Amino acid sequence: MQERGSVHRRQWFGARLEPLMDRLYGTALRLTRHPDDAEDIVAEAVGQAWRRLDTLRDPQRFEAWLFQILTNAFISEWRRRRSHPQEGAEGPDTEALAAEQFTLFQQLHQPFLLWWGSLEEQFFNSVLQEELQAALDALPDPFRLVIVLVEVQGYTYEEVSRLLGIPLGTVRSRLSRARGLLQKSLWRQARDAGVGSGHQGEGGHSP
Repeated sequence: MQERGSVHRRQWFGARLEPLMDRLYGTALRLTRHPDDAEDIVAEAVGQAWRRLDTLRDPQRFEAWLFQILTNAFISEWRRRRSHPQEGAEGPDTEALAAEQFTLFQQLHQPFLLWWGSLEEQFFNSVLQEELQAALDALPDPFRLVIVLVEVQGYTYEEVSRLLGIPLGTVRSRLSRARGLLQKSLWRQARDAGVGSGHQGEGGHSP
């Protein structure tokens, strides 16, 4: 009976894990910017989830529970590396990032971007996914980490403050700065692509 229960447990876990693997890896890649590190974080998160499956009180919240484990695994590794910085760390694999199929394109379509009128819709309907990824990846780590946790992962400011061990005011200021940098980058991409040409919003300037 115990063996039968163990088999059922593995089947239940696998059936719910498999549809989430691409998103898990995509989220890990957003956080780490390194494909190998992303794979390590996903493996660690899946292992932790399996070992802690008995702590999942509501099976309907499996996805949220799993992504929280993933985020916490990344935060733990981020803190460790911040305390012991590695020399000669390589930059992100831009080809892998461009090829990664991640839902950030959809998830970043939020009011915080503060586009004028219909320009937001024009831009998000025309910009290439890798361009949006590149804009986020170009943010300095402190800003990128905060905006990913808040805007993509859905953490509150207070939760991010606790996770990163930084004051609440610092979370707010980094998020504000990250939003501004991202918006400027996306605006330049839209302008260069000719999106919204001739569009004039409140306070805007005619070409």
